[in-house]
Amino acid sequence: MMETEAHPLDGVLTLRPKRFGDERGFFSQTYSLSEMAQIGFDRPFVQDNHSMSGARGTVRGLHFQAPPRAQDKLLRVVHGSILDVAVDIRVGSPTYGRSVAVELSAENGLQLLVPRGFAHGFQTLTDRAEVLYKVTEEYAPETEGGLFWNDPALGISWPIGDGEVTVNARDREWPTLIDFKSPFTFDEGR
Repeated sequence: MMETEAHPLDGVLTLRPKRFGDERGFFSQTYSLSEMAQIGFDRPFVQDNHSMSGARGTVRGLHFQAPPRAQDKLLRVVHGSILDVAVDIRVGSPTYGRSVAVELSAENGLQLLVPRGFAHGFQTLTDRAEVLYKVTEEYAPETEGGLFWNDPALGISWPIGDGEVTVNARDREWPTLIDFKSPFTFDEGR
């Protein structure tokens, strides 16, 4: 059974799969349907994605897919290191607009479970960072949305400052929290 750590944001979990090592390296089971069900997550993953960022300081996000194509994500790093961030965007949530950040790396083997109703993004802490992630809905560009990655209202402490950051034009155009109209509502019975 993998270890789990809950965060103050309802549904966001850090997972630590066990690693079994010897002189060859290690083996780790990174996903198990039955273990996910034991921690209360029972939605099937339907698509795997692989992201590679070449330069340290690259920011991807903060992104989400709106209902009815909202995605849960399970992320891990297979090369390098990132600061992975989830922001609660569920209207009516007691933690609306708050974020959690976890360093994921190939070395630490941690994974982050980001449920639907959260904007997600990351900043690379190393050159050439590769992220693998599973999602519960296939990519649907017509439902894409986002928040401005460096909005002071979100209080995200990005470790690499704006002058050293690579962000694409689209991610620089997302609205700030004050101008954002969320498609998600808080549901106690998630």
